[in-house]
Amino acid sequence: MSDSSRPVSRRVKIRRRRIVVGILAALVAVVIAVVAVVASDLNGIHRSDIAMPSASPGVPQNTGEVNILVMGLDSRVDQDGKPYPQEIYDAIHAEDESVGGYNTNVLIYIHIPAGGGQAVGVSIPRDDYVDYSNSPDGVSKGKIKEDYGRTFSATYDELTAKGTDDATAYQQARDAARQAQIQTVSSFLGGVPIDHFVEVTMAAFYRVAQAVQPITVCLNHATADTYSGANFAAGVQQIDAAQAMAFVRQRRDTQYDDFDLTDLDRTRRQQAFMVSLAVKLKDAQTFTNFGTMRSLIDTAKQYVAIDQGFDLLSLASTAQRLAGGAITFQTLPVERFGMKDGESVNIVDQDKVAQIMRDLMNPPTPTAAPSDAPTDAATDAPVSPSDGSSPAPSGSPTPQTYTDSQQPMISGAIPCVN
Repeated sequence: MSDSSRPVSRRVKIRRRRIVVGILAALVAVVIAVVAVVASDLNGIHRSDIAMPSASPGVPQNTGEVNILVMGLDSRVDQDGKPYPQEIYDAIHAEDESVGGYNTNVLIYIHIPAGGGQAVGVSIPRDDYVDYSNSPDGVSKGKIKEDYGRTFSATYDELTAKGTDDATAYQQARDAARQAQIQTVSSFLGGVPIDHFVEVTMAAFYRVAQAVQPITVCLNHATADTYSGANFAAGVQQIDAAQAMAFVRQRRDTQYDDFDLTDLDRTRRQQAFMVSLAVKLKDAQTFTNFGTMRSLIDTAKQYVAIDQGFDLLSLASTAQRLAGGAITFQTLPVERFGMKDGESVNIVDQDKVAQIMRDLMNPPTPTAAPSDAPTDAATDAPVSPSDGSSPAPSGSPTPQTYTDSQQPMISGAIPCVN
């Protein structure tokens, strides 16, 4: 059953709309961890008591490494199923609590190796056609993003039919949905271990962006889109929280005939925003600003969920290192686009995906090699885009040259993307 044909909660009715937020998910995890150290005030954050999948025999876990699944939901409600404040709906152009559902439109697997090595964030395209670990309502295959919502709906209906009160059924259904989605992702990636999860919503994205705005981004082309509200010039520019929502949601251009965008470009935007946010956090010394810290803590408590065993304090030093640039991002490949049960899906090679994950989690010893990126001969700095982008403002990091969605995105400088 498609996400357009069944209700997914007591309040939220799915409509056939592709309004999706590319949540700054990985950086939310970083923010929360550092906030925990500075303020020691996250007792109110929502914790979910579910079992995390360990590694299958094919993907051993090294001692000391940490693997986190970040899930960004398209729901228009908070962790208790309550609506957002109206000003958030107005700012993010996402109507109200009656629109949306519980699809995990953002899935990022973050692998943090033992011993301080380079971490990697792997974006999983949301429409990848996969096997579900739990077959919710008898559905065994579908888009990877839909396992959460399907499981939530089936579990909630089952519990309320048995007489479970509404609030209890809602929380138990959310836990069942997290469990199912996490196991499906682990299996799809070849049986990888997942030690912890971080779940965030559109409101979490907006509130964090609001706390640290403006944020510098770089675009290769001028672009506009009436669906997401995007309207950006080419080049380096600073955006506020509402513009950030449009920046990470845009997947089409409705103004320029010679410029096309896809879901993979949107994923790239999400990654670029995370990197830009990390640059902002590092340079602006955000964590010494009490007002900003208070806002981030309040956001975490209302719009973020983590697993019961996630010790945020233990991750703090690693989080600061990631915010400083010790992480790269990449997107899993799609073989082709196809149709299943009347819906457009991504056809993927699961054996290839599993091999990619094995290589990422157990990389060979690196050898020195020259960089393929063009650099300025005098400064050895990355060359800015040559397609009309404006130069970076004085004092800003030099933008990286553009790389397509299949190449790793290096953190530490402002990426230029489509």
